[in-house]
Amino acid sequence: MRSLKTFLPALLGAAAGAIVAVVVASGSGGSTKTVTTVVSSGQSASTSVPSTLAGTHGMTINQIYRSASPGVVDITVTSQQSSNAGLFGGNTTQQTEGEGAGVVYDKQGDIITDEHVVANATSVDVHFNNGASAAAKVLGTDPSTDVAVIKVDVPASQLHPIPFANSDTAQVGDPVVAIGSPFSLPETTTAGIVSAVGRSITAPNNFTITGAIQTDASINPGNSGGPLLDANGHVLGLNDQIQTNSGQSAGVGFATPANTDMQVANTIISGKKVEHPYVGVCLNSMYIGEGAQISKGPGPGCPGGPIVAGGPAAKAGLQAGDVVTAINGTKVNSSNGFIATVGGYKPGQTVTMTIRRNGSNQQVQVTLGDRPATAPTG
Repeated sequence: MRSLKTFLPALLGAAAGAIVAVVVASGSGGSTKTVTTVVSSGQSASTSVPSTLAGTHGMTINQIYRSASPGVVDITVTSQQSSNAGLFGGNTTQQTEGEGAGVVYDKQGDIITDEHVVANATSVDVHFNNGASAAAKVLGTDPSTDVAVIKVDVPASQLHPIPFANSDTAQVGDPVVAIGSPFSLPETTTAGIVSAVGRSITAPNNFTITGAIQTDASINPGNSGGPLLDANGHVLGLNDQIQTNSGQSAGVGFATPANTDMQVANTIISGKKVEHPYVGVCLNSMYIGEGAQISKGPGPGCPGGPIVAGGPAAKAGLQAGDVVTAINGTKVNSSNGFIATVGGYKPGQTVTMTIRRNGSNQQVQVTLGDRPATAPTG
């Protein structure tokens, strides 16, 4: 099957990466897709508002816009980028400017946006829909989930937080509205539906964000970090990427899930480190059967082989071709199931993986590691 590719951040200039902790690979020599897990931390989404329309008529697009737009901000960023000027030119530093959007999270001045919007920022400015502006500082970022929190010092009356929905309840066909700053046009509003749920997209550090929400609402460069809103005007996710051949919207956009956005933001705001577990294997996405199979050999996504040298899997004795059928007794039905189950643990915890090797079942103790800042190369 021909891959459509290209995944582009909705704000131009996202970081590239390489191989990862867990990779879904199509066999030993086919195409690959990097995959990772998100460790939940911070506030639970159990009390959040569902995204579906059960029990409510929802709001019109105009009502959603009027309700949410005071809490959507335009973000302009200045950053420095180094480049090699050639054999005799040495390295040069160039100042670049970018633009994205963000969501007011609380009355304390915390604003959530995408990590790639503020990556390498030397200055960040926030523009509210009433014309007011303020300088912002980057409070913290998590490239693995493409979430960042910036903070402004403005009166609480200037801040209009938007409630977050429970992204786990998103269903295909649910109406959604996107607000952002495509092509430097703040407050642009588009509408569509949830096209699919549970998608995987590549993070700025080349790990993979799971649980992404796909939409046909038009999003373009500058929409990054802005909200994808449900019919109640609540944030279902942060607009993050598009899949396109032209570089502009082709009706296939992705938002990071609100539950992950909240968990990461709460961790950053509390001053804690956002942690992600690390296994160090490549998974075979073409495998059909019970469990998740470690790739049988090197491939484009894991040139160093299916087991990352020196990683937790290597130390535990996992081998190429092993099929993981359960983790601490929880059945694993697929590569995504493996990822989701591992994501429920933290670095340093030891889990028991039930594996099938050469037709026989055995158990392996794996002590999860702390994910590297960027996906390791082979």
